[in-house]
Amino acid sequence: MRIEIISGSPRANSLTRRVAIHLAQQINVSGRHEASIIDMRDFELPMVQTVFSSVDNTPDPYKPLSERIFAADAFILVTPEYNGSYSPAMKNLLDHYPKQSRKAFGIVTASPGALGGIRTTQQLLLLVAGLFGIASPVLLVVPSVDKKFNSDGSLADENFHKPVHHFISEFTWLMEKLKTE
Repeated sequence: MRIEIISGSPRANSLTRRVAIHLAQQINVSGRHEASIIDMRDFELPMVQTVFSSVDNTPDPYKPLSERIFAADAFILVTPEYNGSYSPAMKNLLDHYPKQSRKAFGIVTASPGALGGIRTTQQLLLLVAGLFGIASPVLLVVPSVDKKFNSDGSLADENFHKPVHHFISEFTWLMEKLKTE
């Protein structure tokens, strides 16, 4: 199954990208599913004017992105906390596409602070419901992200392997169950 991990920070030195890289590596190494990263730094979408209802109805510069969105079986949203909420760039991207009815969504927040973006998880749960997606009940909240992941996506804190593994296991279980229904 195809998973798109949306790395929601458009910042050049995004710390949350480290988490997205690690998740993609862990999912891909299992060989059961294919994960890739949609990095908000790579797409300068205008403010939403119309919904890209299909690949054919997408402006040419964004067709490769639309092909990935429409082909995805599930999504993992990885975002830093922006004033108690998620990345505006990620929200803008999601608003460009139709509802993602009955697709699994994993929610991941990260922050260099002690709370790891916990307030953001509540906002993302509302967003996923608004997209008609189904959120995995196991969230991955990453406090002190700069101390847990290296810039290449490898774990800097091996003690964080267990929460990452638990998140991936529960998310992929949900995704597989939804796909068979």
